[in-house]
Amino acid sequence: MPRSVSRANGRAPPRRPVRRARGRERARDLIVIGASAGGVEALRRLTADLPPDLRAGVVVVLHLAPGAASGLPAILGRSGALAASHARDRESLLPGHIYVAPPDRHVVVSDGVLRLTSGPRENLARPAIDPLFRSAAREHGGHVIGVVLSGLLDDGSAGLLSIRRAGGVAVVQEPEDALYADMPRHALAIAGADHVVKIADMGSLLDELSRGKVKPMAHETERRLTPAEGGASGEPPGHPSPFSCPECGGVLWEAEGNGSTLRFECRVGHAYGSESLAADESGKIEEALWAALRAVEERAALSRRLASRAREDRHAKTAARFDEQAAEHERAAVTLRGLLGAPPSHATARVRERVVPAEHVR
Repeated sequence: MPRSVSRANGRAPPRRPVRRARGRERARDLIVIGASAGGVEALRRLTADLPPDLRAGVVVVLHLAPGAASGLPAILGRSGALAASHARDRESLLPGHIYVAPPDRHVVVSDGVLRLTSGPRENLARPAIDPLFRSAAREHGGHVIGVVLSGLLDDGSAGLLSIRRAGGVAVVQEPEDALYADMPRHALAIAGADHVVKIADMGSLLDELSRGKVKPMAHETERRLTPAEGGASGEPPGHPSPFSCPECGGVLWEAEGNGSTLRFECRVGHAYGSESLAADESGKIEEALWAALRAVEERAALSRRLASRAREDRHAKTAARFDEQAAEHERAAVTLRGLLGAPPSHATARVRERVVPAEHVR
């Protein structure tokens, strides 16, 4: 259990920009943190325990809706001793400062500065965690600490694996301690971790890791996956899959993983972990089912209207044909509503009573 670090009478030393690794003597001077659902409270509690003389710069990605306003820097700045602000393009990284990804922008590390991009969404998100983690691993190698907190689906898992491959340290919130355990659980399953701790213990651990006082202690056996290489003509890593990109319709390329661990990326750059892709496909299926339900119920209503008009004109056979069509579409609507878990409409309630046994009616 990491010991607590007192902040009493702490005075931060003069700050110099964080530079790229140039030797083994440098401490771990970059902490990258990813969070999603339930992440605001976890981040608030974590940053409250970071000391004013923290030797590392901290970059945070929290999933946000594209048009959302973000008050996270103000929340984190009030929570602890470190100043916090939205990251700015080409901004130098300073130790003891918290940089928060702004809405609808990825934040990455490049040549010792932060870069903001409007690149393709990854794992259904922009900002996404994986781009930050990958760039941190590439630029800082073993001098970076990656942290995965509360959240849904699996963003951050592939990026945390990149950090571990580069020799960095992986820290994951205990799933049972997280408000939403998906992200920590997937991170452990895909990347493993050097430290798995409750949020109450994480601040002091990160401080000690940044000072080189704590050696990584593998909590999980590290998944040593073979890095996938892109093709000579600029294709994404891996090989073409039978799946299309949910965002642009292009072919998704599948990067081999360990067991059920897969990563998908299209030529444009939209990328998905297995859980993120499955969640998006589930959403698309539901959208398609609702569209089909609307279409068959409108067709049923039209057929009923045409049958009524035919009877008014004393065309009995035509009216009977339209009645049959309406009944067929109403039966289809009952089936679709059952798949969607939706209550019957006024038009299909009578059909449901006729075609579904009473003991199966919800």
